[in-house]
Amino acid sequence: MAAVDIDVPVDTDTLIYNQDDMERQAEGFKEQGNAFYSKKDYSEAFNYYTKAIDACPKNASYYGNRAATLMMLCRFREALEDSQQAVRLDDCFMKGHLREGKCHLSLGNARAASRCFQKVLEMEPSNREAQQETKNATTLLEYERMAEFGFEKRDFRKVVYCMDRALALACACHRFKILKAECLALLGRYPEAQSVASDILRMDSTNADALYVRGLCLYYEDCIDKAVQFFVQALRMAPDHEKARLACRNAKALKAKKEEGNGAFKTCNFEAAYQLYTEALGIDPNNIKTNAKLYCNRATAGAKLKKLDQAINDCTSAIKLDDTYIKAYLRRAQCYMDTEQYEEAVRDYEKVYQTEKTSDHKHLLKNAQLELKKSKRKDYYKVLGIGKNATEDEIKKAYRKRALMHHPDRHSAATPEVQKEEEKKFKEVGEAFTVLSDPKKKIRYDNGHDLDDESGGGGFDGGDFDANNIFRAFFGGHGGGGGFSFDNNQDSGPGNFFFQFG
Repeated sequence: MAAVDIDVPVDTDTLIYNQDDMERQAEGFKEQGNAFYSKKDYSEAFNYYTKAIDACPKNASYYGNRAATLMMLCRFREALEDSQQAVRLDDCFMKGHLREGKCHLSLGNARAASRCFQKVLEMEPSNREAQQETKNATTLLEYERMAEFGFEKRDFRKVVYCMDRALALACACHRFKILKAECLALLGRYPEAQSVASDILRMDSTNADALYVRGLCLYYEDCIDKAVQFFVQALRMAPDHEKARLACRNAKALKAKKEEGNGAFKTCNFEAAYQLYTEALGIDPNNIKTNAKLYCNRATAGAKLKKLDQAINDCTSAIKLDDTYIKAYLRRAQCYMDTEQYEEAVRDYEKVYQTEKTSDHKHLLKNAQLELKKSKRKDYYKVLGIGKNATEDEIKKAYRKRALMHHPDRHSAATPEVQKEEEKKFKEVGEAFTVLSDPKKKIRYDNGHDLDDESGGGGFDGGDFDANNIFRAFFGGHGGGGGFSFDNNQDSGPGNFFFQFG
């Protein structure tokens, strides 16, 4: 049996009544929303504007009001959607265009913002708010341009400066925040960079750029394993993230090369370690902390290879990268000690002791100060041409050789200037022998004490010193006919001499 269509009459009066009722209800919700907005209770205002929209979804002003509330709540992306819906419903809704432009500006899209403000100015050329916001959009574009140029030139401070001012106009722009955070990381301002990235991740845990910056900070703080985890996570969120891919590759390569160098050093293969640290330093010049450690490691290997000047230069490079790096100061100070640059060694040890007042550091400083003091006296070991561990017999032999070499009688035919210089050297040789041949004086000299201040009459007084007396006593010369003479005649050969004993 065929179905029968039955026409059911529509009660248009009831529909009109229901529509009017919904509109009145929506207006009531809007008024309540306005009241809460005036009280700055934006969450409640949002709820009532939403009810108004649900009751009457074709009213542009409701979307406009809710957009204004969302802007006060700093929910600019949602506010942008409501503003755009408002102008779709009513293209002549000037406040809708103005709010859409402000949302674009807050989100960092200056060009889209400019188009919205231009639309307002077409409708009302004298609109001061639209005129000012147009200027703001132009200013924002200029800061973007300056920041882009600064980044290319690696002027990261300039980029941070520009981004701070850009964010004053575009407070919700993640792109600007990320660029600022990246440059802060490149400037070594890791806590600030971490803070910016963390704020973004609290709002969007999948933000690949923020994950990359977090990893970058850890990487530059020499926490390479943790850094790699963040880089990998960023690449999961955005497989084409080129910066994260490059940083991840550098981090892995740097860690591997550094560990390889450490391994070579531990097996005493210092040449290989030196070369591996050099290769590691070429991987990423931006990684300041890791490179500081690599310079110090290479300095340690260089010191083992007796490349002391290069080791000092490497320590200096490490300190330039990280002026708080105690190990680099200590390594450089030791190299200064080994090259007898005691003033520089004292300066480094003073820096270390000011930073870390340990007994070990105090001992190192005192030792360097002692060596500095000793270096400013006559070096009697150098005067005799012997080492500091010379035996008593070696001291005597050295004195014999140097005393004969500089004795004034040997240079009697020389110019007055030469005679004066040789006499001075002869006296120094006698002083050196007097001190180093006396066990008590030698100990005090080696310990850095001033021999002239020694109590008990055993001190060394250079003013009363007679080098000839020492010479005669050493060679057994006696007065009254016995003695020695120098023969510089041709038969004995130029510069030769012999002794005649009575």
